[in-house]
Amino acid sequence: MKILLDTHIWLWYVSTSPNMPASLRNTLDHHTEDLWLSPISIWETIILIQKGKFGVNTDPVRWVRRCLEQAPLHEAPLNTEVAIKSREVDLPHQDPADRFLAATSLVYDIPLATMDMNLLKANWLQTLS
Repeated sequence: MKILLDTHIWLWYVSTSPNMPASLRNTLDHHTEDLWLSPISIWETIILIQKGKFGVNTDPVRWVRRCLEQAPLHEAPLNTEVAIKSREVDLPHQDPADRFLAATSLVYDIPLATMDMNLLKANWLQTLS
């Protein structure tokens, strides 16, 4: 089963955060060959590190690259269809990362692993939590 990781899920997974529900971690551990990540999550991660909202002890780009080398994921490319769909999704806010992730999930037909209530409430979006 393919699984698209929301940014916080990816961060919790690679940092072995206790915030990650054990059942979701178990699911991800059993599907390591089928984990997908959007480039928007890389963008969002670097912003979070630069703003001090996710602490790392090295350069943000170096940290991201090291994580991707240690636990390679499939890249869910941003393309024209994802960009268009990101403006069509019905979300209660304009957060670009959430919009792109929801659109990516829809365009590639991959469930989104998330704990974000705005995304979990979207009954039109396949999610795992």
